[in-house]
Amino acid sequence: MTQFHHISVEQTRQMVEAGTAVVVDIRDEVSFQTAHIPHARHFQNTPLQVLQDEVDATMPIIVTCYHGISSQPAAQFFVEQGFETVYSMDGGFSHWQAMYPDFVESEH
Repeated sequence: MTQFHHISVEQTRQMVEAGTAVVVDIRDEVSFQTAHIPHARHFQNTPLQVLQDEVDATMPIIVTCYHGISSQPAAQFFVEQGFETVYSMDGGFSHWQAMYPDFVESEH
């Protein structure tokens, strides 16, 4: 069975800046609206079909959560749904924000 891969915050930033991956943030709505990785898609209680319709299954997906723990089973779920290349970002958004405090977006 295909498995997800781990990816560092630094590698994630390179892919985000290059536009070569889709970041899927599974944190709660308030946390996502407060701050998230630029261009990230929020995925919480969202029908999977919405994401499947919006994202090409061949495009790499990087799943992020708070600390890099919850994103792992979520990443495996996306693999099982047919997405070809799926990563779980090590350290989660808290690590991203510590490394790149000026490279975040907000919905406020």
